[in-house]
Amino acid sequence: MQRKAYVTGTAALLVALLAGCTSGSGDEGPTDNANPGTAGTATPAAQPGKYRSLPEACGAVDHDTLDTMLPGIGQITDPDQREKAYQGEAALTYNTDRRVGCRWKASSGAATDRLAVDFERVVSYDNAVSDDDQAQKLFLEQETTADLPEPSAPASPTPTASADDDASPSVSQSPSGSATESSSGAAGAPSAELQPRVLADLGDEAYLDDQLATSGSTAEQRTVTVVFRTSNVVVTIEYEEQPMATGAVPDSKELQDRARKLASQLADALGG
Repeated sequence: MQRKAYVTGTAALLVALLAGCTSGSGDEGPTDNANPGTAGTATPAAQPGKYRSLPEACGAVDHDTLDTMLPGIGQITDPDQREKAYQGEAALTYNTDRRVGCRWKASSGAATDRLAVDFERVVSYDNAVSDDDQAQKLFLEQETTADLPEPSAPASPTPTASADDDASPSVSQSPSGSATESSSGAAGAPSAELQPRVLADLGDEAYLDDQLATSGSTAEQRTVTVVFRTSNVVVTIEYEEQPMATGAVPDSKELQDRARKLASQLADALGG
């Protein structure tokens, strides 16, 4: 009789537990550990970036482009030294799938030119942020640091000259009689259309910076920087020219054209 009472008591306890579970499964809402929304549905991870690897940086610029951007390479008479100049110097990196770079340098009788190319593949470690969004954030930080000027307003139409104005020269001339270069502007500054600016025809987004600095001598060094993003890769090009002649100023348009052409080639090679 005692054994039968024990079994009956156990069965009653099970019934009570089941009743408690049933009564707790009503419309009281999810428990503390439950996720809101549809049961069993996880938040989808953000999309990975298009690129999973990077190109070999020192092989990304062909010889013809280097001949144009670094004219001094063609003046190197020793074949081994010339080939070494073409190969460039790889940037120190600890993960070639995440960042690679290369630098080249050559001097001619007119100037010393330097070129640097940097590729950075951005990876987001936040499931809610895609690689592309993280790369865009990095790009915007670089653009903000560059502190680009506001776009210049369109110039007003030039009034039609009268007959009395025909004798006035239409081009400003220096005391020596030579015309001032339109691409350089006052004190070597780029003209309005060559000012640092956003570029609308390169990658997903891009900008160009143009800076002129005076070294220890009176020669002027110009640095043109082009940065563009395509998906989760940010590419930076730095192109510098230091004239040999005192007081010489590198031509802004020429350097910008060369840097932009290289940027377009790299974007095409990436497929961006």
